[in-house]
Amino acid sequence: DAFDGYERTIDVHIRNLRTKLEPNPSKPRYVETVYGVGYRFAEE
Repeated sequence: DAFDGYERTIDVHIRNLRTKLEPNPSKPRYVETVYGVGYRFAEE
């Protein structure tokens, strides 16, 4: 039985990154959510 971790761990880390990096974390410009895939840094 392998430990898979908590399902929301990545989401919590992304939220913390957005809080530190984004001018408005509720409308992210730098760390984007890609539905069904994950996250990515935005292109400039």
